[in-house]
Amino acid sequence: MVKNRDGWQQLNQQLTAREKTALAMGGEERVARQHARGRLTARERIAKLCDSNSFCEYGSLAGGNHPDGSAPLAADGVVGGTARIDGCAVVVIAEDFTVKGGSIGHPNAAKRARMVRLASEQRLPLILMLDGAGERAENQTERYPNIPNDLQLVADLQGIVPVITLVLGTSAGHGALTGVFADLIIMLDGAAMFTAGPPLVKGALGIEATPEQLGGAKMHTSESGVAHNLARSEQQAFDMTRHYLALVSGPLDTASSLGVRRETGALLDIIPPQGNLGYDMHKVLAELVDRDTLLELQPDYGSNIITAMARVGGHSCMIVANQPAVQAGTINSDAANKAAHFIGVANQRKLPLLFLIDNPGVMPGPTAEKSGVLRAAAQMFMAQRRYSGQKIVVTLRKAFGFGSSVMGMNPWDGQTISMAFPSVSLGGMPAISGSSAAGASKQTTAQIEEVQSGAWVPADAMAFDKVIAPQFLRNEIIDALEKCSLRL
Repeated sequence: MVKNRDGWQQLNQQLTAREKTALAMGGEERVARQHARGRLTARERIAKLCDSNSFCEYGSLAGGNHPDGSAPLAADGVVGGTARIDGCAVVVIAEDFTVKGGSIGHPNAAKRARMVRLASEQRLPLILMLDGAGERAENQTERYPNIPNDLQLVADLQGIVPVITLVLGTSAGHGALTGVFADLIIMLDGAAMFTAGPPLVKGALGIEATPEQLGGAKMHTSESGVAHNLARSEQQAFDMTRHYLALVSGPLDTASSLGVRRETGALLDIIPPQGNLGYDMHKVLAELVDRDTLLELQPDYGSNIITAMARVGGHSCMIVANQPAVQAGTINSDAANKAAHFIGVANQRKLPLLFLIDNPGVMPGPTAEKSGVLRAAAQMFMAQRRYSGQKIVVTLRKAFGFGSSVMGMNPWDGQTISMAFPSVSLGGMPAISGSSAAGASKQTTAQIEEVQSGAWVPADAMAFDKVIAPQFLRNEIIDALEKCSLRL
């Protein structure tokens, strides 16, 4: 009995020593360097994001016993496991920049694959925290068995579980490629993400570029559209993640008192009845949604359209709204591409989709055509056409041409309900531009404007299910959402 206990004691001591090596990450000096950059370590990030004491680590000893006798690498540069975020079970993968720059070695790759498979098999949201250099150079000289590639596995998660990527440092190559399959990509201000870093770009193309120039956070959130939201701090990135998960994981919040019914009389002051006057759709959303629940996605990209998540009457929903304050809400390529992705996520997550329509159509002109606006608008139309959930459509004022179609306004297009304000103006194209293009007379133009103006003619033809006054909009939306939640 004593010999048994002695044997176990020796093994336990070895286990404790190996676990201590893993927990130390790259060592005190490299951890200090990470902090000097103003950034947390992988383990600190997990602790900040997840509920206290909820993290259960998988594969902490990976990288600790290299077959050629090389020095152990703490967790092989990636920390992964299960945890809870506001009580919701999740899978978390965090690259550890303090170990080999967060690069991906063979045990690292195996751990990633294991964690992604776990998310798929257990139907748990996957959180990727990227801060690494991609494939490790030494992989070229080593031979390990083939394993499932996490790039393939994360792609397979589309529509199965929510995937959120947080880019919290410099993410290159394989890590970055895996991260872009996410439903939501948040980038820390000062972070960067690209397929190949400055040395490879210099060697391949002879171009010198900084990480910021290749794939800085501001560029990806405002120009390329690769990432969705810019976070000013790591804490803000974690807060966005928690907010998003709460909305996609909890369709109904019955405990909150923020979802009470109320009239939205302020809309009478915010929205001009005349279609040629602008206003800020953000003010409309502030009146419609439950207080402190709005989460706008990609606010700096394709800002002609607002894509957001919120609760209305306690019900979680996704919102696509034209923005009359930006180019009158005209739909351009960036806006259409943004909305198409967003609608696809709404369909995958089975969340109600609220359209708020006020646009004069799809952007015309040579620049728009060169940008592929026709293709982008068609993709947006297909996304909303394929959406199989509860579609609530509200036409506030203008809805012209294909701009009305991509926003789901066409009659018999699967709407749970289609509503309109009394001042709506509809048509194949705006009356003034349409009659001008056709060379119509002033009398003809006046006749077109008379037909286009007001909800009475389209309501008579059942183009709308209901015409409502602005002050009742929130309550009408809640009615529709409640009916949705009572489906068999």
